[in-house]
Amino acid sequence: MDEREERAVRSRNTAGKRQNTKRTRPRGRTGEPEDIQTGRERRPASGRRRKSSRARRRQRNMLIRIILLVLVILTAVGGLIFWRRYGSSDERANLEQYYGMTDPDDLAVVVNNQVIGKADNGEYGAGGRMIDGQAYIEYSVLHDFVNKRFYWDANENILLYTLPDGSVSVSAESKEYTEINDTKSEEYVILKTDGTTAYVALDFVKKYTDMEYKEYQKPNRVMIVNEFGKTTTAVMKRDSEVRFQGGVKSPILTEVKKSEKVTVIEDEDGWKKVRTSDGFIGYVKTNALKHIKEETIASDFQEPVYHGIQKEHKLNMAWHNVENTTANAYVSEMIAPTRGLTTIAPTWFHIADTQGNINSIADAEYVNAAHQASLEVWAVLRDFHGGINSAEETYEVLSYTSKRTNLIDQVIASALANGIDGINLDFELISAECGEHYVQFVRELSVKCHQNGLVFSVDNYVPMPYNTFYDFNEQAVFADYVVIMGYDEHVEGSYEAGSVASYGYVKDGIENALKAVPKEKLINAIPLYTRLWFESPKTESELAAEAGTEAANYPNKVTSTALGMEEAQQKLREAGVEAVWDKQARQNYAQWEADGGTYKIWLEDEKSLKEKLELIQSHDLAGVAEWRLGWEDPAVWDLILQYVS
Repeated sequence: MDEREERAVRSRNTAGKRQNTKRTRPRGRTGEPEDIQTGRERRPASGRRRKSSRARRRQRNMLIRIILLVLVILTAVGGLIFWRRYGSSDERANLEQYYGMTDPDDLAVVVNNQVIGKADNGEYGAGGRMIDGQAYIEYSVLHDFVNKRFYWDANENILLYTLPDGSVSVSAESKEYTEINDTKSEEYVILKTDGTTAYVALDFVKKYTDMEYKEYQKPNRVMIVNEFGKTTTAVMKRDSEVRFQGGVKSPILTEVKKSEKVTVIEDEDGWKKVRTSDGFIGYVKTNALKHIKEETIASDFQEPVYHGIQKEHKLNMAWHNVENTTANAYVSEMIAPTRGLTTIAPTWFHIADTQGNINSIADAEYVNAAHQASLEVWAVLRDFHGGINSAEETYEVLSYTSKRTNLIDQVIASALANGIDGINLDFELISAECGEHYVQFVRELSVKCHQNGLVFSVDNYVPMPYNTFYDFNEQAVFADYVVIMGYDEHVEGSYEAGSVASYGYVKDGIENALKAVPKEKLINAIPLYTRLWFESPKTESELAAEAGTEAANYPNKVTSTALGMEEAQQKLREAGVEAVWDKQARQNYAQWEADGGTYKIWLEDEKSLKEKLELIQSHDLAGVAEWRLGWEDPAVWDLILQYVS
């Protein structure tokens, strides 16, 4: 075999081996020796597996990172939500808004535990002004929150303050003032006005007021304290924020430092309302306070003493309704049946017009006759039945200082001229608007009476929420005696029939009056009359005419007539009926049908008056008064004498 043939044979053998290899590999199984021993031929499969493993690891790691990122985001969002809901806010309150300040010259006023700018929906504004470097308080704030004895006459631009022996008087835009009869002055204008608004210098107010005050800046404010006695204080454990309301989200008013003292006002769910020393009122956390205790704050201010006239005996005063000069001549006849009477009060003085002039039927002979019977005469001054006869007219008189002065001077002059012992004030046409003018009139008339040795007493309705402007507290200071008219529970214009003076009505009247008036000054008046009521069903036309009014709530038309005690008994005899005891009213009661309707009467008799007199005695009042002389059953005088002597 030559060389070419030999190469051809090798070539064929080699090709056969290659061919056999290609045929057997697809049929081979993993793990067979051929598969294991193929050397370079297994690398591609192993590489693919390594690449697949790395991809899976990358995917797993990516998923973990995504999950962690989501958790971080959720944690952050949750933390943010939690913080927003429960975390402390660093928002600062608008202090100008908080204090009610709207003008650069405004002076914010805080009185005790009250931010004036927040009182009554901002009616008072900031409460004060800074004028030429001087702190001023607005008059309504002064009157309502600091010292109500100051009185501003807007009609005549006069500021008054009543002292025991006279008045302090200041004209607007003046540094001078009059104290009783002395002219004095200050280095500042005492009273500034802006339109109808008056501002009083705080330094001047302090001369006549039991108060302390301090001024602060940023914003301009003044902290006034005029309530002394027991108060609750605390000390700060740590630096803390004072917030507008209780809660960490409420805006911050100010900061208080550790160890700073605050006044505690009230508790509120883990927070305490406090007053800082520099005039912020807000809330701090309860756990930020320590040494909570009660303290007594004292003052060395000397209050003026208003001396009056007090009788050593119990008073028994009867009003004598005198309508003309002729009636004065019958005084001896009127007092003859009485026993135990100490005082007679004739209705002599009436306001004649809106200038403060009076109509007088005072009579010196009447006074002499009363004195001979050992009776004092307290002449009655009225704002009705004799000249003016409306609340508007009374307001017109009392709201001017000059008219009040004219009225007082005439009354005092007539009293002295006729030997009268006292003045009994009976003003029943006072509106809420007129309240402060009426009280100032009481002060001024009281001082004039006492300067002239006259007893001064004031008549009042039974105290009710709607007549608080009669101000029993001030009356108790200035009047010698405060009389409550324990009757007129139901009056001529009432929509329904009822008692003139039921037991509960009288009892409540006495007890409510005693909250302001000491028993030594309080007199309860009893009625010597009753009302006979007549009820009849309203017609459809009458109901239609009253539609939308309070009267429409009552189905019956009601009229009444005032009767004296003996006359009332005569009506029962004529009707042929007997009264029965009403346990609730503690009066004898009767009713009967006649004249197309129903008559009703709650009697005032010895039995009903005994119930009222026992109330007077049990409360140890200064005495009793009766309306009116001549309407009584003479037997009642012995009854009254048993309880008031």
